[in-house]
Amino acid sequence: MTSTAESHARTTGPLGGIASAPPATRAAALTARVADGHDGDPVRTTAPFTGQPVGTLPQATDAGARAAFARARRAQPQWAALGVHHRQRVLARLHDLVLDRQREVLDLIQVEAGKARLDAFDEVSATALVAAHYARHSARILAPRRVAGVLPVLTRAAEIRHPKGVVGIVSPWNYPLALTAMDVLPALAAGNTVVQKPDNQTALSALWLHELAQEAGLPAGVWQVVFGRGSRIGDAFVEESDHLCFTGSTPTGQDLAARIAPRLAGYSLELGGKNPMLVLADADVRQAAAGAVTACFASAGQLCVSVERIYVHEDIRAEFIREFVARAGALRLGAGLDYTAGMGSLTSPEQLATVSEHVTDAKAHGATVLTGGRPRPDVGPLFYEPTVLTGVTDRARLFREETFGPVVAVYGYSGVDEAIARANDTDYGLNASVWCGDTRAGRAVAARLKAGTVNVNEGYAATFGSVALPMGGMKRSGVGRRNGADGLLRYTESQSIAVQRGLRLRPARGVPATVWTRALTAGLRALRRLPGR
Repeated sequence: MTSTAESHARTTGPLGGIASAPPATRAAALTARVADGHDGDPVRTTAPFTGQPVGTLPQATDAGARAAFARARRAQPQWAALGVHHRQRVLARLHDLVLDRQREVLDLIQVEAGKARLDAFDEVSATALVAAHYARHSARILAPRRVAGVLPVLTRAAEIRHPKGVVGIVSPWNYPLALTAMDVLPALAAGNTVVQKPDNQTALSALWLHELAQEAGLPAGVWQVVFGRGSRIGDAFVEESDHLCFTGSTPTGQDLAARIAPRLAGYSLELGGKNPMLVLADADVRQAAAGAVTACFASAGQLCVSVERIYVHEDIRAEFIREFVARAGALRLGAGLDYTAGMGSLTSPEQLATVSEHVTDAKAHGATVLTGGRPRPDVGPLFYEPTVLTGVTDRARLFREETFGPVVAVYGYSGVDEAIARANDTDYGLNASVWCGDTRAGRAVAARLKAGTVNVNEGYAATFGSVALPMGGMKRSGVGRRNGADGLLRYTESQSIAVQRGLRLRPARGVPATVWTRALTAGLRALRRLPGR
């Protein structure tokens, strides 16, 4: 990386003007890490907690973004040649650096995204888990895989994996550290190079991880970071990526998929969700209510897997609502860079507008607000209270549209089949949650839900933190999976190699086809009975 972008880096005072925030010089140093080609008009970012300036980010041109891809393509063969064990050691060192220097990035995440500090720590822990997982398991997952050949002993068959080349990654603003790690690190572990476009609002958190990766031994040029609007540099990502990884809205993901299709290049998309939580009749009400507070209001509801719909059995509905509303109403809103706040801020004026519009519309169509339901400018410009509604009808936007904020609707149900049907009655299928006393019954319910991840007696953290499990969406919630073996193998091309010895797979000269086919038929019958076939 070069420092030619330093002239574009501008900050005003401490980040966001918040006491104890990282100094402006730190923001400038991180911003200076972006690659050449950032000659577009710079963009100023502001802190959600205060609305005050954080810094000014350089913006790439289309030519600059394509130049980053060219540099990454030149660096890729050498990076792949270093071997998977070398790459694992880089990730292991990165894991240690992230944990050792977490305080710095906790401040960055809070200042850029407006999160409560505990929610910011979720990103640190997720990043460490992902780095550790691929540092330990990449070699095993990528190892050549022997399979049964067509003829025992005589056919030696194996599957091997090759890196795709250059992976383009478009990262969202809501989980700038964790989602950078979940997408970038396995791409690097597989032997690819990466060009990443983080969202301008939370770019410093991604740059912080990039800096630590280079300290851990990642060669220059292997992971390129570019800033810019999709309207300016989106074509470069669509046209230059050997695999494109995108996290964001469903309409944007559909557009990208349509544009990539003519190139026959690979892509993985994590898109929207309208995630349900089912509280079964035998659930512990207090535990379910406490779990719902985290599931609905962590990161102010700006989490792709957060819960926006709760279905509670009628036998315990009133008790659950009392407990849940009391806990939600007791959440402390705050903007400090410490662990005192229960919930932070929304990240952008656009999110505040969406949340406000959804609640107002739901009320206009007969919904009742049990707690919350209003912005809190007295705390900060983008704060909105944790909000619980009942009586939301199918005429309200909130009923089906993703809100992506601290708002949840609670519904009652009489039978499990009804609850499952209503939970599945959505175009989305990203995450779901089931709360129960009998976990065997809970697992059975979970298996009937149309969602890529389902948590039993948890909101989202059980699957989110189990990084050996794949994570992704069904229906309009996405294509492909991150985490686990799938999260690594999506960045590879499989190649099958079979070596034939001795007997040919066609009749030898002079052997009639009728004799050959009868013999082969008998052989096929025998093969079916062999173990491992």
